[in-house]
Amino acid sequence: MLIVFLCFVIYLSNIIYLGTPPTEPVNMAGTLRNVGRLVPNRSALFLCDLQEKFRPIVQYFPEIVAISGRMLHAAKALNMPVIITEQYPKGLGRTAAELGIDKYLDIKPVEKTQFSMCTPEIIGLMKSKYPDVDTIILCGIEAHVCVQNTALNLLENNFNVHLVVDACSSRSLVDRMYAYDRMKSSGVFLTTSEAVILGLLGGSLHPKFKEIQELIMKSAPDTGLLSMRSRN
Repeated sequence: MLIVFLCFVIYLSNIIYLGTPPTEPVNMAGTLRNVGRLVPNRSALFLCDLQEKFRPIVQYFPEIVAISGRMLHAAKALNMPVIITEQYPKGLGRTAAELGIDKYLDIKPVEKTQFSMCTPEIIGLMKSKYPDVDTIILCGIEAHVCVQNTALNLLENNFNVHLVVDACSSRSLVDRMYAYDRMKSSGVFLTTSEAVILGLLGGSLHPKFKEIQELIMKSAPDTGLLSMRSRN
């Protein structure tokens, strides 16, 4: 009986093998999904129009600037390119002082009048000086105007875009909420400041870990995101 049973098992095994041969290994190169992994030497920080005249009218302006300051510090510590714009500074004032750009002599805000940060000057700079950068981390105001236009233009120029949702705002929280939905539907990654900072580090063995960890030891200030989600 044992011999008969073993012969039966071998017979079934042959049927299964012949019917469903082993799958050959598949080379996934070129078909990998873009999951938005952040790598410092391929990423740049864009800070959009964080100007003084917006302080009394943009929701959570001080908190947005404070979180953008964290992003600026992290980007500089990781030797990432930083682009800062000012929308019509003659009328809307200069970048808020607490952002701390005066500490960095190599940063000079770019003046603009169009809504998008993607001026010919800035796109030309990114392509010529930083050709390896394919990912933009975006903060600023207003979410539904200059930030949204910037995000869409960046996508059209083949950049991945990570929108730091706790570092962007508008005068209206409704405009802010629907701008986020609009950008997400177009392919923008929505994320938070802490997620970006830790994602750039990749782990505690990074040589800048202790320095950058200080930025997030205290939780980022509230910028009304939970109240926005409760409206849905």
